[in-house]
Amino acid sequence: MVIYSFYIFDRHTECIYSKLWLPPSAAAAAAPATPATANIVTGDGAGSVTLAPRGGPHNTDRRSVKVKASDDAKLIFGTVFSLRNMVRKLGGDDDAFISYRTGQYKLHYYETASSLRFVMLTDTTTLSMRSVLHQIYINLWVEYVVKNPLAPVEHKGGDGVKNELFELGLDQFVRGLM
Repeated sequence: MVIYSFYIFDRHTECIYSKLWLPPSAAAAAAPATPATANIVTGDGAGSVTLAPRGGPHNTDRRSVKVKASDDAKLIFGTVFSLRNMVRKLGGDDDAFISYRTGQYKLHYYETASSLRFVMLTDTTTLSMRSVLHQIYINLWVEYVVKNPLAPVEHKGGDGVKNELFELGLDQFVRGLM
């Protein structure tokens, strides 16, 4: 089983937490040890140019990564929202949207009574992760975020969950599933 990513959306449709797990082969491809090199042919011969990310040869453009993650979260929430509404209109209020599968991934969905939405993207062969999402909610979210007197009740303005125990517990729990 491969787990690609995990998202939590609050009742105001904001992504308050996201985490990505790259498979070992993709992690090696995503972080090359040396900068990429492109061969450019000019009028007087061939040349070689080293391509380095903005901000220096070893720094990535964190703003563009953050914007891409935000866009991905918005697309995922829009998909979940549309499919959930379609399921309710076609099947009635008793039917629930649990998951859907494409050729590349499977999206698993769990909604709490307080309108928190837990979304997990996995490979297509994974069985239902609804019970796993419920366990994350009960054992990690409630224990480390809800019961924490220092944690805010609402995450306004896109401020996400910044709870080290929750993050460590989630990472250990998911890596135990892989």
